[in-house]
Amino acid sequence: MLFDFCFNVLLFFVYSFIGYLVEIIRVSIMEKKIVLSRGYLIGPYLPIFGFGSLMMVYYLSKYQGDNVAIFVFSVVICCLLEYFTSLIMEKIFKIRWWDYSNRKFNINGRICLENSIYFGISGVCLLSFLNPFVSNLIYDLDNSLIYILGISIFVIMVLDFVISTISILKLKLDTSMFGNMDATSRVKKEVFESLQKYMFFYKRIFAAFPYIAKSRSMRKVKKTVDKIQEKEED
Repeated sequence: MLFDFCFNVLLFFVYSFIGYLVEIIRVSIMEKKIVLSRGYLIGPYLPIFGFGSLMMVYYLSKYQGDNVAIFVFSVVICCLLEYFTSLIMEKIFKIRWWDYSNRKFNINGRICLENSIYFGISGVCLLSFLNPFVSNLIYDLDNSLIYILGISIFVIMVLDFVISTISILKLKLDTSMFGNMDATSRVKKEVFESLQKYMFFYKRIFAAFPYIAKSRSMRKVKKTVDKIQEKEED
């Protein structure tokens, strides 16, 4: 039981990390500059890729050799995962994390045909080549090392998730406070101190999700920060 858990944690981490690498390469090419900030967690991994990969491995392995079936079901699994991840995160944080509205054949801006094709191709490559290779590499490790790595990575990722989530919720709280510039000095001081405390994380999130940084609420945040800083200087 513990071995299976640690094995799956390592698989999850590897595919989350590979997803992170794919994303930074893709975005760096699009932006024509090196972009290292992707995803909402602090660490260099994207859990949505880890979840998607594990779901394909454990639900689609029975279709091994039937690439058409793997392609179709990979599209279904990943599109559902991406759609509901976007929906749930928006409901929790009141922020739209990505938007494909400018792409053809999209559904509510949460998923699009272009990404769906990539998901299908990725599923075929994962089950045909990547997963057998990665799984064998992990199995070749000493069991004690698998336990140590699995438990350590699990603890680190859970802590990362907790810290990142708290910071994002704090961002939502700060955003709600920015509407009233006539607030008391105490409130303005708390807002300013909060901004200073979480500024690194905010920059990390804005860099990872440019759509958020360009939103009306975030432009409002920037204007408010400038006003607060002007008052502090006075």
